[in-house]
Parts: sequence; structure tokens; C-alpha cells
Amino acid sequence: MSYYVYMLKSTNKNSLTYVGYTKNLQNRIRLHNIGKGAKFTRGRKWKLIYKEKYKTKSKAISREYYIKKNRLIRNKIKKLYK
Repeated sequence: MSYYVYMLKSTNKNSLTYVGYTKNLQNRIRLHNIGKGAKFTRGRKWKLIYKEKYKTKSKAISREYYIKKNRLIRNKIKKLYK
């Protein structure tokens, strides 16, 4: 089974980002966009700008945590996918 680490960008002008992990990427994005995702993502529309694939849940969680806490990497990814 594969796990994904992903970054979403809000479609409004302030361009917030959200980083998460999941087993089912398409379903997870759909849930974020209908208001059933993480509390932070509710009330906004999101588009996928980045994803990475991992074989284990622990590796995906570790990478998600690293990206979430490292503002330089988040900004670099955000700039690449403007």
C-alpha cells in the first residue's frame, strides 16, 4: 500500500498552504474541498500543487512533519508551483 505526502494551495488570493498525508489522495482532496477535511482547510477551495509517494505510513508521516515545520521548503515548493 502506498501513502502520499501532499501540499495544497488555497485558490483565493492569500494563497495559504496545507501539508498532509493520506492513502487515497483524490478522495482526501475532495474531502478538503467539501469541508470534511482538517479544521484548517474548511471553508476554502484547494488545489494540489505537490505530492510525494511512500511505501510506509511512518515514512510519510515523518516527511509530512518535516515539510510542515520547515518554512523554507514550503516556500520553495510554493514558488515552483505558482
